[in-house]
Amino acid sequence: MKSCPQCNLRYPDESTFCFVDGASLVAVADPRIGTTIGGRYVIEAVIGEGGMATVYRARHKLVDRLCAVKIMNPALARDKVVRERFRREAKQAQKLAHPNIIEIFDHGDTDDGTAFLVMELLSGESLADVVARGKVPLARAVPLMIQISRALARAHDFEVVHRDLKPENMFVGRANDGSDVIKLLDFGIARSMQDARLTGVGEVFGTPQYMAPERITSIDAGPSADLYALGIIFFEMLTSQLPFDAPDIPSFFIKHLKEAPPKVRTLAPEVPAALEALIDSLLKKEPKQRPVDAHSVHNDLVEICRSIGARVPIETQGATPSSREPAKTLPPVALDRWAHRTMVFDQMLQRAYAGAPPPELAALLTDVKAHVRRITELRSSGLGEQRTLEQVEDKEREGRQRFGFAMDALGLDASAARQQARAAGEAIVTVVAELSQGGAAMQACMNEIMSWEGRSGFQVPYAQLSQAYRHAADVNDRWLEVRKRERQARASLEDRERMVTDLEFQIHELRGAQSRFEQSIEAEKGAQAARIIELGKQADAMEVELVSLASRFCAPLRGRAELAPFFKELEDPVAA
Repeated sequence: MKSCPQCNLRYPDESTFCFVDGASLVAVADPRIGTTIGGRYVIEAVIGEGGMATVYRARHKLVDRLCAVKIMNPALARDKVVRERFRREAKQAQKLAHPNIIEIFDHGDTDDGTAFLVMELLSGESLADVVARGKVPLARAVPLMIQISRALARAHDFEVVHRDLKPENMFVGRANDGSDVIKLLDFGIARSMQDARLTGVGEVFGTPQYMAPERITSIDAGPSADLYALGIIFFEMLTSQLPFDAPDIPSFFIKHLKEAPPKVRTLAPEVPAALEALIDSLLKKEPKQRPVDAHSVHNDLVEICRSIGARVPIETQGATPSSREPAKTLPPVALDRWAHRTMVFDQMLQRAYAGAPPPELAALLTDVKAHVRRITELRSSGLGEQRTLEQVEDKEREGRQRFGFAMDALGLDASAARQQARAAGEAIVTVVAELSQGGAAMQACMNEIMSWEGRSGFQVPYAQLSQAYRHAADVNDRWLEVRKRERQARASLEDRERMVTDLEFQIHELRGAQSRFEQSIEAEKGAQAARIIELGKQADAMEVELVSLASRFCAPLRGRAELAPFFKELEDPVAA
């Protein structure tokens, strides 16, 4: 692929100069730039690069909408496991459909078989950039934490464990009112607890600074591992440093496994005690000692936010206006440009040949116009198909929002039930300890009674024996009361556990209903997208031919001085 350094028009590799301004063409540094992915996404510029993929700014040529396209590194295209992880990133984020999780619009394979996904184009900076500037003020940090916990609660409700939470995978943008909006990114190594296992024995994925102890020792780490990572991130936001520092990966692992983290308030005294306690609980070594789920973390953060007088961020559903615009009725800008160029070409022939052009030039212009008409027809058909596809996508988005609302309600109820079940379990531990103490106390009483009975021999009465009997009766009454409380506590635990089981069954059924909905929508979208891709490929091929025809048309005319103003008009960025 080549391009004109002056007007940026793209040309095939065999072309040498631009028909518009006559400039020598130069090779495009990144061969993806200027190409069309999926029949409609024109790659414009590199946004970021990583070992697994490159992210580009792109434009939906049918509706002139900006987006981001993430294309897998071609060297990894044959690795089935990596391809599946890449595909899963798209599927996981799509089904979660949450305002604090990046929206994925589309995914597929390029013509050379490389996987890609299309997502909303974000404006802002990573949370890592925010943290790098120093401590995040409480009034800003806590609302951000609330949004992160909301996103994580949605993911966990749909059984998606992120497994690589870190500030680099969180993006901070701005809402229309100027407040922060955070987006959770990069589900590339996320694991759905319903998916086939992709992690092999001995493989460890993630970032060592944020890995929970169980992530280091087992591949079966669940949602609580993400909560541990949250604790690290929250600690870092408030103190501008990590709780553990180490020179190498093994040392990080040892500290996560064995070393107690410092207290937040030793580094940031302004942090409320309740927030320090929450972070302490998130950083517990044992998963069962951490909060029951992300909903619980969210609820605690909301209370803390209110206590410090900060605004609790509003939870909104759906995409931001900038990321989802309706299909436009106007033709793509490129077609407007070609319509203008053909008009200029007509004027050039009129000026040069006074209405009697050479047959070969007239034939070339006829071909140019025919190609423009055909491309217009193809793009118009593609736009019609795009409108139909967006109607399906609207239905999909509405469905996901309904499932999301329902899941939020069930998730909150389940979280409360888990909290109650944990409290009931803790109450049993306490009452069982009291029961044991009561038994020991009763045994001591019986020993005292036996001692005085031995002295008495039932021949001589002792006041101490009466006192021992009465004391034993009191101890036994208290012991009976503890036994009653133990039975009540166990009954309460059973009730709470049944409630948790019932709610988790409803959540499971909701996940299944969403999965069936997704499958039906996916089939409908697939057929529609295939038609758009085919129309796009035909139009792209004709545009390549059109550039060649225009170049041949302009070649014999470029040396004529009287046509210089027309070539200048072709160069006019406003007109072209």
